[in-house]
Amino acid sequence: LILNTKNLLHIEDGAFRNLPRLKYLSICNTGIRKFPDLTQIFSSEAHFILELCDNLRMTTIPRNAFQGMNNESLTLKLYKNGFEDIHSHAFNGTKLNQLILKDNKNLRRIHNDALRGATGPDVLDISSTALESLPSYGLEAIQVLKSKMTLRLKRLPPLDKFSNLLEAVLTYPSHCCAFRNVRTEKQNSLLSIFDNFSKECESTMKKPTNEIFYRDDSYNTSLWSAEKNMSPFATDEETSPYSYSAIFDENEMTGLDFEYDFCQPKILTCTPEPDAFNPCEDILGYSFLRILIWFINILAIVGNFTVLLVLITSHYKLTVPRFLMCNLSFADFCMGLYLLLIASVDAQTSGQYYNYAIDWQTGSGCNTAGFFTVFASELSVYTLTVITIERWYTITYAMQLDRKLRLRHAVPIMLGGWIFSILIAVMPLLGVSSYMKVSICLPMDIEMALSQAYILIILVLNVVAFIVICACYIKIYIAVQNPELVAANKDTKVAKRMAILIFTDFTCMAPISFFAISAAFKVPLITVTNSKILLVLFYPVNSCANPFLYAIFTKAFRRDFFLLMSKLGCCKSRAELYRMNYFSAYTSNCKNGSSATGPSKASQALLLLSALKK
Repeated sequence: LILNTKNLLHIEDGAFRNLPRLKYLSICNTGIRKFPDLTQIFSSEAHFILELCDNLRMTTIPRNAFQGMNNESLTLKLYKNGFEDIHSHAFNGTKLNQLILKDNKNLRRIHNDALRGATGPDVLDISSTALESLPSYGLEAIQVLKSKMTLRLKRLPPLDKFSNLLEAVLTYPSHCCAFRNVRTEKQNSLLSIFDNFSKECESTMKKPTNEIFYRDDSYNTSLWSAEKNMSPFATDEETSPYSYSAIFDENEMTGLDFEYDFCQPKILTCTPEPDAFNPCEDILGYSFLRILIWFINILAIVGNFTVLLVLITSHYKLTVPRFLMCNLSFADFCMGLYLLLIASVDAQTSGQYYNYAIDWQTGSGCNTAGFFTVFASELSVYTLTVITIERWYTITYAMQLDRKLRLRHAVPIMLGGWIFSILIAVMPLLGVSSYMKVSICLPMDIEMALSQAYILIILVLNVVAFIVICACYIKIYIAVQNPELVAANKDTKVAKRMAILIFTDFTCMAPISFFAISAAFKVPLITVTNSKILLVLFYPVNSCANPFLYAIFTKAFRRDFFLLMSKLGCCKSRAELYRMNYFSAYTSNCKNGSSATGPSKASQALLLLSALKK
């Protein structure tokens, strides 16, 4: 034992030479900078243990560092050192039982050939290290893998490298998905033997016997002897021939971690197990969702981009309805970008998401996607509410020109909506809830009271917005019953159609709000897997449909669209036809005594938003 000698800076080569009886060597808490020469020990003991710990100035393990120590079983406890790199063939010429590298916090690299030339190890512990990958060679013999708190190890080698793995204690639940339903080579061979031998095994277990059983496990070959006239079904540890104490002394059982049940093959166990928020599946889970999400996100992006382009480039005056429609289209365009991100990552990681889950959910990509979807959702709901209030206000005060809602009023209102939506979307980036809880990057983390309150506030505000919209349209329907509002007859028809559209929007949002509120109170009524159906079929439908229902299917938009195309040299005759029809309507209004400034007040306000399908 060489312990607590901070002033020991060097051990000369050959200091440990020809020590055939040496069983255990410990060098801990020293000032040694260079890895000591251990290659001339030549111990003849059946099992040799080397412990190197708390040697913080020792930074590398060189080639052939342990060759010549022992020709039999070797346990290396190399923990809490300053190791940063383990070189090629570092363990060459050894028969490794256990290789403990835990708590080497600066260990960033194990060379791919570090285990080449070695037999084993059976147990590998790399917990609390800075490793980003495991070596590509030498993993076949590992039966127990421990990598707790190895935060940078985000990807695992191909599964066929772990051909004999029986137990894995990992950092991330998603990595355990890689081993789910995977049988090792040893398990496959055992299962084939047990399939053919099950009847004999069962009959053996059902009667007292003097037969001798052999069991070959991962560490030794143990002789199992069933004592005569002892029932195999005895529950008392002292009378059962299959209890440990019936065969081994208590001291002999120390360190044995495996169950000795001959008639049951071992099954690979892995912890931590995936939770309800991160089940073992790809991002979208269902195959049909992969097709639908591409169809919906392309429609949302193309449709809303077209609306934005036409409205922004139109030479007609920017009215309040046009301005509000621009905001709604931008919000829905952002929702399309979110869907595009989710669909792209799902396509790239399909079948191997467990290897990409950590990079995706903890990286900037998921945070970006989450920001887009929360910002887009809140801005869309806010804008729909403002559009509905503007419809109600325009129709209610159609005869009072001095109370007309103008652009100078709408701009600060929507500026407030933008600021609100950005603040809501930024909160999870600042630690209030989190976008990295689930693969679809929604803020589902409600562990803290503040996070739970954040989710509930969003949902309650959405419900309030729906109530406001309902109230506005009820008032509109009451108002149109007034015979004095004949001048606004065309506007009321538009309002009725708009009501259908708005209610359709919120009907799509209703199931999402219902299940989200129940989950926020920690009483989930739907799994994350099934919630992905809502994500694709309900959540973005508004963003896909809004540009068509509110703009593309209207006469005013078609007119602006063809006028824009005529500027590019296309559809000139169709554009000219729309131009003539517009000025004909304008001239007709002037002859009938209408204001020379254009269409009627309320009609002008609702022109773009009429949802008539001609």
